[in-house]
Parts: sequence; structure tokens; C-alpha cells
Amino acid sequence: MRSRALDAVVSSFVDDVTDALLAATRRLPDVDEEDLREAATVEAFNLSVAMIDADGRHTDDELDALVDAFGTRLPDTRLLHAAPATLRGGALVAGRASWLEEESELFGILLDADRRDDGDLARRYYERALDVAHVVASLDVVPAQSELEAISRLRTRLLAALRDRPVGGAPTGTPAGEGDRPAARSEDPPARPLEELLAELDELVGLDEVKARVHLVADFLYVQRLRAERGLKPLETSHHLVFTGNPGTGKTTVARLLAQIYRTLGVVQRGHLVETDRSGLVAGYVGQTAARVTARFDEADEGMLFIDEAYTLARGAENDFGREAIDQVVKLMEDRRDRVVLVVAGYPAEMEEFLSANPGLRSRFPTVIDFPDYSTDELLEIVELMCRKQQYELDDGARERIRAALDAAPRTKGFGNARVARNLFEATVSRHASRVRPLEQHTEEDLTVLTAQDVPGADQVGCDST
Repeated sequence: MRSRALDAVVSSFVDDVTDALLAATRRLPDVDEEDLREAATVEAFNLSVAMIDADGRHTDDELDALVDAFGTRLPDTRLLHAAPATLRGGALVAGRASWLEEESELFGILLDADRRDDGDLARRYYERALDVAHVVASLDVVPAQSELEAISRLRTRLLAALRDRPVGGAPTGTPAGEGDRPAARSEDPPARPLEELLAELDELVGLDEVKARVHLVADFLYVQRLRAERGLKPLETSHHLVFTGNPGTGKTTVARLLAQIYRTLGVVQRGHLVETDRSGLVAGYVGQTAARVTARFDEADEGMLFIDEAYTLARGAENDFGREAIDQVVKLMEDRRDRVVLVVAGYPAEMEEFLSANPGLRSRFPTVIDFPDYSTDELLEIVELMCRKQQYELDDGARERIRAALDAAPRTKGFGNARVARNLFEATVSRHASRVRPLEQHTEEDLTVLTAQDVPGADQVGCDST
């Protein structure tokens, strides 16, 4: 079944950016709202195809979602009747990733208006653009590292521009008072049913203990909500979480689902996920780190803030600003405990070090969820999921050779898990292409079946590292 997630976030992008452009150009004569909406639609399309092209794969799921989202929105109706096979590698998508590195004229218009009017219009563009980028990355079974890096670069570039202009309204970091809590924004997609979110969680490969813990968290929150609806006093508890485990074990994926679960159950109003790490929190000069931490909490307001490799904040010399970041995190966890859910993630032993870095940290994280490494069977299942999504098939020889490569990978600290599975899949597809290209004729079997000779050895695809 096709996902309509991209269509939903594109609608929000077009509506919100159009409204922002109308506000920015209200003093100009003869401004046509339909022209601005068309410009916002083209902007959303450019962003979507750039993200699709970021990893160069142009999968069926991505291209189907592109057609669903823009087939009826763009004046050119060729996209409406296009199929992935005709779009893949074509000029409409191929080579478009460079758009992510270009300055956006629309974003510039909003920035100029903010500088002139002490407004905050450009932040709407930033939030909606990141929503589109994340949804495109989520269309794959496991987002490619290049997609995640593209999102990071886009976020960094847009935020740098936002920090260079004044922001209207309350000072940065000023929490709303009691009774001022905003409702979910009209441009946010509707909250999803709890059972739908839990079903999506259960469809993830492996992670049985993680799923059980998340179900417990969801059940607890659901019952507390029922008690509140009946006038019974709900149990006061912290919603913050610690995720421990190696890279590639699904921590970010689970966090994104949990953020939506928290929204559905009324813990937060928006349920979006903001990801950061030490580089997004720690500055190089006295007094700047607390402001950076506050800015991340501002971005995550009424949603979830995910700090990856949080233990790195506790490392460094005595004058390292990581300690200042931790102190500010503890303060804002308390000040905004009803507005932001914080998840900190990293290796188990190192996260113990982090929780001991400040007396107020450990008590604020009642729940620790450990993400174990995937077994060989689970990693093989992930590879086969990737094959099915890309219309490939493993024959018995390929399956056994992949299993052997995964078995040979040392499960040490830093083992890449699903990233290893993706490396192996992509290397196998590349070798398959080199084998098939010289054939005089190409049957459908030639083009879809991966054989043992296509599978590289573990040492050739980095199965021993992340």
C-alpha cells in the first residue's frame, strides 16, 4: 500500500510557506496568492526530488510518493501519468541533489521580511522543509547515510541563516506560562491512531524487547489519560528516556514513533522529533553553549528532542563547555517537563558516565531501553526487505553467502547493524550490475536475481565496522 506521508507534509509546506510569503509581501502591490502558492509548490518539489536524489537510488517507493504528492499539483501533467521506471535516472530527478546546497530565493524573501519586521516567518519554512526531508528519508526501509547527511547539511545551513536574524515575540528560550500552551499547529499532519503507530513499531525487524518496553510505556500513558478523563488523579512521572546500544539498531526510528505516540496520548501537542548531538549543543565561547541548548529545546517545543552520543557532553577538560551544556539540559528538562520529551542515546557504559555527570540527571530518566545488536537472521531479513523494495531477489547461493558474511562480522562495540546490512546489499547490487551489463541479452531473471557471485566478502563491504 502506498504511503501518503509525503503528500501530507507537502500540503503543510505549501500552505505554510504560501501564508508566510503573503505576510512577507503584504506591502507590495499586485501580489497574487496563486503565484505565491505555485512558487511554494515548486519549492516543495525541488526539495523532494533533491532528497530523493541524495542517495542516487531513486526507489519505487520514493518515486511513487513523488507522483502522488505532485502529480496533480504541478501544471505539467506528465508527472501524473509517469511510472518509476520512466522517472528513474531521468532529468526530472537525477542530478537534483545539488539543489540542497543552493540558496533558496523564497527562504531569502522570508529572512529579509523577518529582518525588516522583527518577525519569525523564515522559521516556518525551516520547520516544514525539515518535515519534507525526513519523510523522504523515511520512505526507505533503512535511510541511507547520504540521506541523513543531506538532512544534516540542510538543517545546518537553514539554522545558520535563522540565527543571523532577529526573532520577534518572546525572547529565545522563554517558556510559555501556565495556560499559554499552544495547540497543535494547523499545518501539522493529524495525530495518528495509537494502534496504527504500535502496529508500525511491531513491523520493525527484531527489537522484541524494545517493542515490549514501548508497549508498556504506551499502555501506561493510555491508562493515565483514561484516569484523567474520569477525574482521577494521574500518576506524576517523567517521560524522558535513555536509549543504549550500538549504531544502526533503530534508536532514531523508534524515537520518531514514540514522539508520535506521545502526541496521540496527549503528552505533547506536536509530536515532532528534533535530532542533535554535541556539535549542535556546545559552542566554543563562554555564554554561547546555554543559548545553543535552549535553541534546540525551542525547536523541539511540544515534541521530542533526541541527543545522540549524549555521553560526549560529559567528556573533556575541566573548562570544556560540555558540562555547561549538561547543566542547561538539566535546567530545561525541569522548566519544560510538560512541553519537551528528551531522549538521550549512546553506548551503555558511556551513558552511565553521562548520567553520573550531574546530580539531577539520573532521577529524571526513569526509563532506559537497550537496543541489542541484530542477529544474523534479523540482518538477513533486513537485506531481503531491501531486495523486495527494490525488486531484487536472492537465490539460495546468495542468501547463504550473505549469511556467511554477516556471521563473520565481529559483534564488537560500534558494530553498524542495519548499516552493515545496507552496505552488503548495495555492494551486492553493484557487483550484480557489473556481471549483467556485458550480457548480450537481458532476461527479467538476469535483471532481478542476485546470485552467490554477486555477494562480496565481508572484508569488502566493511562488515567489521560502522
